[in-house]
Amino acid sequence: MYTEPWYVQLPEGFSTPEFDTKIWSPKKPLVIVEPRLFDASAPVYGYGEVGPTDNDLLAQHDGVPMGEHIIVHGRVTDSWGRPARNLLIEIWQANAAGKYVHDHDNTPKPHDPHFTGAGRTLTNADGEYRFRTIKPGAYPWWKDRESWRAQHIHFSLTGRGLAERYVTQMQFPGDPLLERDPVVSTIPDAKARARLVAQLDWDAAITGVAIGYRFDIVLGGFYATPAEH
Repeated sequence: MYTEPWYVQLPEGFSTPEFDTKIWSPKKPLVIVEPRLFDASAPVYGYGEVGPTDNDLLAQHDGVPMGEHIIVHGRVTDSWGRPARNLLIEIWQANAAGKYVHDHDNTPKPHDPHFTGAGRTLTNADGEYRFRTIKPGAYPWWKDRESWRAQHIHFSLTGRGLAERYVTQMQFPGDPLLERDPVVSTIPDAKARARLVAQLDWDAAITGVAIGYRFDIVLGGFYATPAEH
């Protein structure tokens, strides 16, 4: 049996950059980085009970939000196809002009006073959920004129424990910006990218009012919906 030590033994007094811990040690104080939204380990929109209209982003203000009204629904399952019951689903999104309601969004786009862009709901016994909202607009990514985020809705799914959190995004079918989206394009597997795209669902549509989209989410496994890391 091979019994030589696995590490490299250097002659006494000898040092190289690869083994000199002084070179690799920090020289400056640590910088505290503000947590990003998907780094949170707790529900984003509070600990209170989910209200009956929390999943209706069109009914949160006195007026009606601008934009294309849509229904987003689907089913959440584990890797074995079993329904994920009583999961807290929180969504956030830009308005129809591609503008978020927070101070960090300084793009020259209009605010919609009747749209906050956030909602939540619980999955039922079959793992199903439903939201009523508007189709978000695209928005520029950094300063490259050809870098734009495709239209999308952020999803956060929280299980029984706060550490059981899954964050992903829903994209829209036929969006020409998907090919150049700086987030989606980082996923090397084309089939995995396709699992982020919702399906047009006329059965969920409201005639003359809203188009329906189905977005099923698989938590883990070979066919998992890609998650944000």
